[in-house]
Amino acid sequence: MTIQFSGNAAPFIATSRDILLAQGITLTIGSDFEEYRDIVEVERSSQKLGAPFDPAIHELGESNAFWMIGRNEDGELIHTQASKRIRLGGQPLSSYLMRNFRDFPPPLPGVDEKHSRFRATPGTRRIGGIVAYHGEFWVAPEKGKYRGVGLAPVFGRSGMHEMMMRWDPDWIYGFILNIVAFKGFAARIGYLHLEPSALKWVVEGRDAPIDTFLTYNSREDLHYLLDIPLDDVIAEAA
Repeated sequence: MTIQFSGNAAPFIATSRDILLAQGITLTIGSDFEEYRDIVEVERSSQKLGAPFDPAIHELGESNAFWMIGRNEDGELIHTQASKRIRLGGQPLSSYLMRNFRDFPPPLPGVDEKHSRFRATPGTRRIGGIVAYHGEFWVAPEKGKYRGVGLAPVFGRSGMHEMMMRWDPDWIYGFILNIVAFKGFAARIGYLHLEPSALKWVVEGRDAPIDTFLTYNSREDLHYLLDIPLDDVIAEAA
């Protein structure tokens, strides 16, 4: 499979590599999700493994999923993300999620799946064909060291580029909590579309449900995104 960009992906690859090297960060990609589960359990205690990428629940491997982690010069985990193919069986994402939204809960204890709900957004009715789900996006919380310094666009676009190389998807999508979406997180990592109130989760011990946005990009969006000079994006996102 050959992906044709309107420009060329080589500048993105070269620039992202230079930025990561300057920060002393190394990215590793894998498809062994038992290995990924162990990494998360030991080194990402602040956020448990998300259900969509739990190998005890789903069959995940080279053919349908990958994870990406970043480590600093000392070998410490400072970034994670993961993606997998979603088999829609010819139906739109809206129909798929109406039956399967409980497969994408937030990584929190006490989620009441029975009283939670999915609302079909305009985007979910359009999304179909070859589709990939994007999640597990985490950056180490040291403010001023890894967050707020322009790394999110590099990490986000690196994951999207890997999805394109592997699957050339018609669409990619994910879910972002309201509290994170309102801070502009989706825009920083490279999503062009954001739709509110897609998933609403009832969680024990919380007075109000947790609301989420749907984020998504089309293949055309991804081509456009990866043609934008990364240096320009970093300057604005930092």
